[in-house]
Amino acid sequence: MTITGDMVNGHAIAHGGVVFTLADTAFAVACNSRDVPHVALNATISYTAPVHQGERIIAEAEERSLKGRTGVYDVTVTKAESGELTGVFRGTCYRIHGTVLTV
Repeated sequence: MTITGDMVNGHAIAHGGVVFTLADTAFAVACNSRDVPHVALNATISYTAPVHQGERIIAEAEERSLKGRTGVYDVTVTKAESGELTGVFRGTCYRIHGTVLTV
């Protein structure tokens, strides 16, 4: 995601909600990737470095645990050019009925 002028706050850095949304989207894709639907139970983020307008950030999710009906995923958000860590997100998901994909 490239940070645009509409995404910055009064400090001229990316609004935390924008960074959270990217991390949350990576979390959702990861926990629903097996065509077994999950919804978020809990999610937190720690911001480790500011992101400025024009910078591009990348979110990568990693499954930490998937047992029974719950899963835990960590997402790192980094600056695309430098690789600098800008956010650390942890989400817990809960399995619901149905499928994600329609055939």
